[in-house]
Amino acid sequence: MNNPDYISIASLNQYTYCPHRCWRMFCAGEFIENHYTIEGTSLHDRVHTLGEAQREEVWQVRAIWLKSQQYHLIGKSDLIESESGELYPVEYKRGRKGEWDNDELQVCAQALCLEEMTGQSISRGYVYYAHSHQRQFVEISDALRQETLDTIESVTELLETGKMPKPIYSKRCKGCSFYPQCLPQAADKVGRYREEE
Repeated sequence: MNNPDYISIASLNQYTYCPHRCWRMFCAGEFIENHYTIEGTSLHDRVHTLGEAQREEVWQVRAIWLKSQQYHLIGKSDLIESESGELYPVEYKRGRKGEWDNDELQVCAQALCLEEMTGQSISRGYVYYAHSHQRQFVEISDALRQETLDTIESVTELLETGKMPKPIYSKRCKGCSFYPQCLPQAADKVGRYREEE
């Protein structure tokens, strides 16, 4: 389909949530709003106001672009903080802590970019959940790094081939804005029906 020079950090989050959703957004160029996406967009509109501040011992900078030539990643950060010289990313999400690790993976991808851009090792990050007003600690572990690298490889292949992954029904579908279009349960039933013929 195409050979992107850089892939969006956000696409890693979407792919980990659902490969079919990622394909619709980043290959087919589709986007459908629901109340979850509207709340998320509103949150990021507030967060993505470029600026920096000092809060006690923590320096903060918002809405800067992150890039990695090594991993071919690009994306805008919500918040980068520095405490006692240690940098770490903070990703903002609209709801409560999720049941899946796609948010942590997005934080790790930001950390990989920060490491390349600054030459510093990044050992932690956070996901801030607006609904609960709480931060979740994210350890940038070897396992999370490997999962992130594997996902980068999968998304790169998806973007290069343009091959649509089959929609697979799970609990995640309930909040997905694409659910009425992909109807994974219906697709599964049709597939079983054809097998029985």
